[in-house]
Amino acid sequence: MDLVSRVQAIVLKPKEEWVKIKGEPAPIAQLFTSYAAVLALIPAIAQFIGYALIGTRVLTFGVIRMNIGSALLRTVLYYIFALASVYVFGLVINALAPSFGSKQNAENAMKLAVYSMTPAWVGGIFYIIPALWILATLASLYGIYILYLGFATPMMDTAKDKVVGYLVVSFIVMIVLTVVVGLILSALFVVGSVSGL
Repeated sequence: MDLVSRVQAIVLKPKEEWVKIKGEPAPIAQLFTSYAAVLALIPAIAQFIGYALIGTRVLTFGVIRMNIGSALLRTVLYYIFALASVYVFGLVINALAPSFGSKQNAENAMKLAVYSMTPAWVGGIFYIIPALWILATLASLYGIYILYLGFATPMMDTAKDKVVGYLVVSFIVMIVLTVVVGLILSALFVVGSVSGL
């Protein structure tokens, strides 16, 4: 299946698409190179445009823009951290499987992690205008529903009564990963702006 068709299917009819995904062989490296690496570019590039070219309006200072070098560095770091976070998320989903009476399956765990990020990555286009970040966040929340449907398929052979618990614990892990990445990027660029990066 090509990238555009998979994105449309996972966003518009996720329940049916998870059934197809479960039956498809998808080596982890291929999942990242042909899907995650491409889609994760959307929010990365959008943030670069938003921070460096369009800027953020701050009431007392007017429009503030990052210099091109800092924005480019932030884009590269965001992209690397985004892919690393999804990979760790997949590892965690797989590691948690026995705790929820599920079968460990690294490939299916990575499918859950990667494909559930689709709305967040596609919705990342809204970062072009920094004030629209809330729309990107709403798109990310739809990813939780897609993740739920993936667990319910069941991608990890999870009993129906344990799907919600598995989802909640997995979601908490993803929130922690997102917060850690955000804190690291913020710290780097606060330090960078003080030191004149």
